[in-house]
Amino acid sequence: MPAKPAPRLDRRQPFVLDVRELGRRPGSMRPVRAEVPAPVDLTVGLAQVPPGSPVALDLRLEAVVEGVLVSGTVTAEVAGECARCLTPTSDRVAVQLTELFAYPGSVTEATSEDDEVSHLVGDMLDLEPVVRDGLVLALPLSPLCREDCRGLCAGCGVALDELPDDHTHTTTDPRWAALTERFGGSPEKE
Repeated sequence: MPAKPAPRLDRRQPFVLDVRELGRRPGSMRPVRAEVPAPVDLTVGLAQVPPGSPVALDLRLEAVVEGVLVSGTVTAEVAGECARCLTPTSDRVAVQLTELFAYPGSVTEATSEDDEVSHLVGDMLDLEPVVRDGLVLALPLSPLCREDCRGLCAGCGVALDELPDDHTHTTTDPRWAALTERFGGSPEKE
């Protein structure tokens, strides 16, 4: 069976970090504070982190026996539409991250499945999958412009907040239309 080619990371990518200066000395630490552009497809339902918008990284890289432990906060702007009235919304989301990137050949790497733990590639690590997972899981499934948003009128589609309180639509049930027409009764209301 041919060996799988080793993955390569491009250090010019915004989420790729070089950890060479930490060495393999447990306890050595380096803070990372940076703003990087958001990757594409950070979307859930009606909310998204706009592609290219700033993602703030406030992280700590710490060498441990089995690899490099990354912990800290990732913050991003969220844009979307209100789930009730479809007006544009905006918010911020902050996610706490804690992820171990295992050294090649470590016990953790040898005893874990490929998708159970993140891996260092040489002296570099790629934060994008971890940041992507954290941000997408933190996005609201049904964002609201405000908690008491009343939504849209089912009859005319206008925002209920813009209509008078006594706004109604008169409709006739088609099953009764002939009788209403013949005898002049009052139509049913929604």
